[in-house]
Amino acid sequence: MFHRIAALAALFAISVFAQELVQDPAATVLPAAPQAQAELAQVPELQPDLSDSGVLRAQDNMQRVRSLISHGAVPLVRYQRALEGIEDAKDMSILHKYLYSKDLLPEQAEQLIRIAQRMLVRRKADMERMRMLASSGVVSRSEAEATDADFELAQNELQLAQTRAMLIQQIAESLRIERALASIELQVELHPEWVGTVYTKYDGRGVFTSVDRDRIAGAFMARFAKSMPISADGETATHKAMHFDHRGRIDVPVSPDQPEGQWLMQFLQVNQIPYFAFRTAVPGKATGPHIHIGPGSARLGQAD
Repeated sequence: MFHRIAALAALFAISVFAQELVQDPAATVLPAAPQAQAELAQVPELQPDLSDSGVLRAQDNMQRVRSLISHGAVPLVRYQRALEGIEDAKDMSILHKYLYSKDLLPEQAEQLIRIAQRMLVRRKADMERMRMLASSGVVSRSEAEATDADFELAQNELQLAQTRAMLIQQIAESLRIERALASIELQVELHPEWVGTVYTKYDGRGVFTSVDRDRIAGAFMARFAKSMPISADGETATHKAMHFDHRGRIDVPVSPDQPEGQWLMQFLQVNQIPYFAFRTAVPGKATGPHIHIGPGSARLGQAD
């Protein structure tokens, strides 16, 4: 009897602790900086799908548990688990709905991680609680062991959310770089004074072909034992939106002052392939050094 009372007391403590963690996700996530918090506040919060079959089942289970408890058929601990089951189902509906959504923002991807984390915390607390109850004979050992699988599932969901968030952030960063590099190239015609400072130009034979592209990529791989980075390959949606003809051209995000950039410019000159080498970021623009391979577009040509 004493062991059962001790187990129930410990159970109550774990339940309170789990509720605090669930109600305060920051307890399991490093707090964001003030500026980041302000940015997150402007991002729409992901909402659960209340019509999700899992949510509906969890709500039906809650009604069933309430009825059984009122008749003394099951212990009160079932009520706590039913409550957490509803929260789990809501969180799972968000993960299933948005984990592979094409419209997910990078900031919303961070929300997915926090949702998966709080679900993991709940399931860990449930697993530990059920182990205590099983050791005191309140629940069966097989029922307690079933919570291990729930915990492992939550771990997998968290890993998926983290991977998805990383991928979305990488895509967003690539688009940011693409827009920034397109912006600087578009402004060249308005700033002839940039020649020799912000960028240098080599006309070569005025032609850049797909054969040249493959030859450059192969030589870069042979020289540096890695693929040549390309931030924009031909006409992209960004260039189209800016009315900027980038067909038959590529942008390589390497600095002309670094070994990779110096080697690339030398290779292009030896093979008489035209390029624009942007050495420094444009004042007031979030743009970095890069090498535009290929002839200038109509816009760039006006700056000659």
